[in-house]
Amino acid sequence: MPYINVKITEEGVTNEQKQAIIKGCTQLMVDVLDKNPQTTFVIIEEVDTDNWGIGFEQVTALRQRTL
Repeated sequence: MPYINVKITEEGVTNEQKQAIIKGCTQLMVDVLDKNPQTTFVIIEEVDTDNWGIGFEQVTALRQRTL
């Protein structure tokens, strides 16, 4: 029974995109590990960019510099 936890920054991901993530992750488990999709769990957690760091900085600051 796979449990897949996907963490993404909270930046306007649509329901359609989330559905595609769920479908893709589930299909990967079916294709690679021959898992049953009915018992494959995919959890998407959206993390505020203030709470996500790369190197020494918050993603919020990094995004502001690239605008």
